[in-house]
Amino acid sequence: MEAMGTGGPVVLVEGESDAVLVRALLARRGAPAEVVPMGGVTNLAAHLDALGGPGPGVLALVDAPEVRFAVGALRRHGVRAETVEELGWHGVLVCDRDLEDVLIRSLGPDAVLDALAGMSELGAFESLAQMPHWRGRPVAEQLHRFAGSGSGRKVRLAARLADRLDPDALPDPLGPLVEAVVVIGA
Repeated sequence: MEAMGTGGPVVLVEGESDAVLVRALLARRGAPAEVVPMGGVTNLAAHLDALGGPGPGVLALVDAPEVRFAVGALRRHGVRAETVEELGWHGVLVCDRDLEDVLIRSLGPDAVLDALAGMSELGAFESLAQMPHWRGRPVAEQLHRFAGSGSGRKVRLAARLADRLDPDALPDPLGPLVEAVVVIGA
């Protein structure tokens, strides 16, 4: 399956922050692909329809809680896949919880806090961490919540964290995603 307009692989991602991160990782590997934010996983079926269905040049990155939408989108095209492993066989890669969680676990809270400091967002994070609902919770949970709050924060943080990932040791599912694009584009 060829990409819309590029003649290369297409990577469908849930949102703009996912797209920013995936584009940065692919650029570091010199692996061109059209990265398309779908506006949510519920739009996966429509994007697959526009591409003529799933195929060797079409990849998708989805969050674990949204797997049912990926299963349904593939079924619509006659593909039966139920497990995360089976989805992967058909180019749908699944983040364990979501992409922010993958990044926080992979880099560690200290690296994420450092990135927030570089964005002049550490004070705002500390305010959230002191709110009654969030006080005393693990820092990783606080960071996850904070990443998704505030206009544009998720996108800005994704760009900062992409630079901190070791390109030779990308966490799942980012490593397999980048490798698949490299193979498809070869």
